[in-house]
Amino acid sequence: MEPRKTSSNIVAHLCMYLAATSWGLMAPIGKDAMMHGITGLDMVFFRVAGAAVSFWIASLFMQFFNRAGIQKKDAQGQSQKPPRKDILKFAAAGFFAIVCNQCCFTVGLSITSPINASIVATSLPIFALISSAIFLREKVTLQKILGIGLGLSGALMLVLGSASANNAKAGNIVGDLMCMASQCSFAIYLGLFKNLIGKYHVVTCMKWMFTFSTLMVAPFTLGGVASIPFAEIAPVTWAETGFVVFGGTFVAYLLMARAQKALRPTVVAMYNYVQPMTSVVVSVIAGLAIFGITHGLAILLIVAGVYTVNSAKAKK
Repeated sequence: MEPRKTSSNIVAHLCMYLAATSWGLMAPIGKDAMMHGITGLDMVFFRVAGAAVSFWIASLFMQFFNRAGIQKKDAQGQSQKPPRKDILKFAAAGFFAIVCNQCCFTVGLSITSPINASIVATSLPIFALISSAIFLREKVTLQKILGIGLGLSGALMLVLGSASANNAKAGNIVGDLMCMASQCSFAIYLGLFKNLIGKYHVVTCMKWMFTFSTLMVAPFTLGGVASIPFAEIAPVTWAETGFVVFGGTFVAYLLMARAQKALRPTVVAMYNYVQPMTSVVVSVIAGLAIFGITHGLAILLIVAGVYTVNSAKAKK
């Protein structure tokens, strides 16, 4: 039993590392695609609609996921079929978790540095704690307040640094604020829909949430997508877009779901730090961004804040 458990933990750590790396790569890769003919709103549609199709196809193979050990079943061992009232709740969940979250992040990424976007993304646990305190009545201790203060000061330093930057590669204040808004939106989703999401497997949740989200974003994005000069877009740009849709969204969510079955939430949260490190290395090598002292200090403050919050939860 012990060797089997150890093996399962190793697989879980590997899955979580690959998921975090995919999210870290998504910022520079998506940024490059949006610099070569794909607008931010175009990317939103491709990501949302593409993920919806992917999760619906995946739902047809739920038996496979069950054998892989990541499928939840009901008491009778059958695949989950949400009642109509829960399906409608998925529409509201999709609005916060996908429409607002991905629209703000993707459009923000299109005008700011991929390094800034990734650093801001690591502040999610800070906003999640605030959301939990508001919606789930989670107790806020002095240590958690200290962690929130550290994390927000790092995010604020990043935003103020962007405001004074003359180079778009160093950041853009509007883009940074949009990326921050995306984390706030996702934190609201975590607080409001925790019980709903806990009832179903990730494929079941995501196929409905992405479907409703596609219907919501389509009226605002289809016009732009229809006007794309598809023949003029380079194959590498389409490949980058495909990675954002399939690797950074669909595959990453499945890997995270597999990891969450064996790892504690605090351990999963620590992998959030892989994102900015991956994004920094790739962005600087590709010449998409500039890494300066402000970025380093912001990372340290946000990491310290998230660690302080997580350690307070672990003690509890």
